[in-house]
Amino acid sequence: MKVYRLAPVLAFAVAALIFADVPADWKTGLLAWRSYREQRLAAPDGWLTLVGLEWLKPGANTIGSSPDNRIRLSAAPEHLAVIEVSGSDIRLVPPAGGFPAGVQLDGAPAQPARLADDEAQNPSKLTTGTLTILLLHRGDRYALRIKDSQAPTRLNFHGLHWYDPDPHYRVETKWIPFVPAKKIPIPSIIGVTDQMPAPGLAEFTLEGKTIQLEPVLEEADAKQLFFILRDATSRTTSYGAARFLYTDFPDHGLDQPGKLILDFNRLQNPPCAYTAYATCPLPPEQNRLTIALPVGEAKYSH
Repeated sequence: MKVYRLAPVLAFAVAALIFADVPADWKTGLLAWRSYREQRLAAPDGWLTLVGLEWLKPGANTIGSSPDNRIRLSAAPEHLAVIEVSGSDIRLVPPAGGFPAGVQLDGAPAQPARLADDEAQNPSKLTTGTLTILLLHRGDRYALRIKDSQAPTRLNFHGLHWYDPDPHYRVETKWIPFVPAKKIPIPSIIGVTDQMPAPGLAEFTLEGKTIQLEPVLEEADAKQLFFILRDATSRTTSYGAARFLYTDFPDHGLDQPGKLILDFNRLQNPPCAYTAYATCPLPPEQNRLTIALPVGEAKYSH
């Protein structure tokens, strides 16, 4: 029986158990978070600056604006650099004639070096003019992520679209830890599946349904839970592949039963909603909901 069919007193009691108390400054904090999110997206190094995702091949991968390069970048010098690939050994070497003036690796004039990918503590960063080039590791493949601070997607950004705030979708959940913690397969939009650590699940009731969502940890030292999910709005008014939700850890930590607040008003679109050059994860089967969550970030219009 759904909550709205119960007698008023009983319905109030059930709602008090299900939904978390809403802080007085809840809406103010939510609107501030929205503003910050838009600022980060539109920052000179934000997701709206992506202009390329180039998969590397074994051997020499030449980069530059000249037609004889394997990877063509119109905003780059004619011959920018060469990326040598030998298995997991990825090296930056100069083109014939040396690195052009102004090309930097990690803030210093470019020199031949082994490159660190995005899984390293300090990933390598190759820059020239308005371009930034990063090395990605996905499955058994490597790619170059190219950013341009003057990308049209950034310069023409006019803000995000949001559902109206609704405290009904700020839910207090029961945290059920996995003992021991396990790993679950997380597919991605590029066809690669990663095994990511899942410390437990959040269980709650919403729209008369008991729901369990399994978050993952993005990094070994992560300070937040990462929920990748899809709901009924994904077919209509929100981004179709997935939305993300980050939350603080449960009140008694990851390995003890406890409580966890999920505020679906903070659902956000993945980078793939704004650019074709991202490599976003997709929700595992257990996080594909049949109910609608008409809150948070809505579908993006370019």
